[in-house]
Amino acid sequence: MKTVLLIILSLFSLISYGDSNITFDSSNYATYTNPLKVFVADPCVLKVGSKYYLYGTSVANIGFKVWESNNLVNWEEKGFSFSKFEEGNEWGQGDFWAPEVIKYKNKYYMIYSARASDGHLKIALAESLSPIGPFLNTKAPLFDDGFSNIDGHIFVDSDGTPYLFYVRDCSENIINGNHISQIYVQKMSEDLLTLEGKPILVVEPSQDWEGLKEDWQWNEGPFVIKENGTYYLLYSANYFASPEYSIGYATADNPMGPWIKSKDNPILSKDLSIGVSGPGHCSVTNSPDSSELFIVYHSHAFPKSPSGIRVLNIDRIYFDENGELKVKGPTRTPQPFPH
Repeated sequence: MKTVLLIILSLFSLISYGDSNITFDSSNYATYTNPLKVFVADPCVLKVGSKYYLYGTSVANIGFKVWESNNLVNWEEKGFSFSKFEEGNEWGQGDFWAPEVIKYKNKYYMIYSARASDGHLKIALAESLSPIGPFLNTKAPLFDDGFSNIDGHIFVDSDGTPYLFYVRDCSENIINGNHISQIYVQKMSEDLLTLEGKPILVVEPSQDWEGLKEDWQWNEGPFVIKENGTYYLLYSANYFASPEYSIGYATADNPMGPWIKSKDNPILSKDLSIGVSGPGHCSVTNSPDSSELFIVYHSHAFPKSPSGIRVLNIDRIYFDENGELKVKGPTRTPQPFPH
């Protein structure tokens, strides 16, 4: 069944849709409508100059595809950014999940998770001179603490200090008889190759919407942004193939915490009345003119039959007068084109 799903997902990812995401309203202003026509999960968008690059869980038995855009709405597939068939990339055996790419010291670094030959999920680091790739492993695995770890996210603070946020996966992390996914953070060395100090717990399931009565619980998909001296950690909770998969956030005065979850969580969740199921695993980027913030996330491609097949969405995100993080979404009606 898993093989069939991967084949279907690969076929979807090969479809090209041109400019079909663009429409015009009665005033002749350009609009777009979610979901965008890219089948990808766990999306990460990197803005480089006037271009955007999209990465995500796409062909999980081989590696990661990459898409390019000028406007955040229309995406052109550019092939594989990372493939296990490239010389030097043989470490990962499968389950290539949740890649994120940053530009750091004039290179592009991809953090991703994959299943190692010993059967455990581990996080690896790859690099390239181009955002399109090819990315080649720099250190795989990046670390091995005896747990399965996924969803690596590198946050570089304004002082240049890099931090790795990652998820201790619930497949092997059992607490009081329950399978629990927790988010941890550690400082990284300047060359990104070493984790410093002991892992610090960032967040774990603790709010009612996060399925606290279930045997399996998740806090995963970390992504950090900084605004007016406050750190905002966006994360996802609940099972990825469930309609209840949703996004919340926590805040801190320091990347190492302590982190406090928002009382308004979740800030992005299902709306089955408009066909939105399981919105989650996000990144944040700027509009082309940098005047707006957008949250980039996936939702289930088939809301009536949620599964691992997911599709891309973008919606506006902002901070209110009290510094609370808000999302103008999820949307399924025409939205103004990114400025």
